[in-house]
Amino acid sequence: MGAEPSATHSAMQSPKEPQSSTPWRLQRRVLPQHTDHAGVMWHGTYLAWLEEARVEALAAAGLAYADLSAAGYELPVVSLALDYRQALLHGESIQLESWVLPRRGLKLPWLSRFVKPDGRVAAEARVELVLVKFDGGGGGAGSERRLLRQWPEALAAAVERLQRGPA
Repeated sequence: MGAEPSATHSAMQSPKEPQSSTPWRLQRRVLPQHTDHAGVMWHGTYLAWLEEARVEALAAAGLAYADLSAAGYELPVVSLALDYRQALLHGESIQLESWVLPRRGLKLPWLSRFVKPDGRVAAEARVELVLVKFDGGGGGAGSERRLLRQWPEALAAAVERLQRGPA
């Protein structure tokens, strides 16, 4: 007899728990432009804040995303799962806590939680990124894209710092 799957199992394999107990943090307030007509945070805002949290954490780890892009690299999202537990409402202050998990093959998984001031987790996201190199054409239509197995030294070092968490 096999083990029963947990109630929180999703189609995307759940990443392991964070190695670092200290997450990267991004503080935000739900503003009118983040909500629907009922004052509930719109689903697209979650994605924008996840992106912002990743870019800010990477910069804090010593590598600006703009520099990565200028060198012809991108970290596109290839998988995303977002579990909503409680509505986020207009005016609420939210802390987005993120951990960078160990690489799984070509994928770099992140675990993020949207935390209310009372400590309740309003949503949890699992995002996986891959590294792509653009050759020629400046990343536009004429560019050739290559999925990379070996990461440039500066990015590999920044990811190691991301996995350790903020100092």
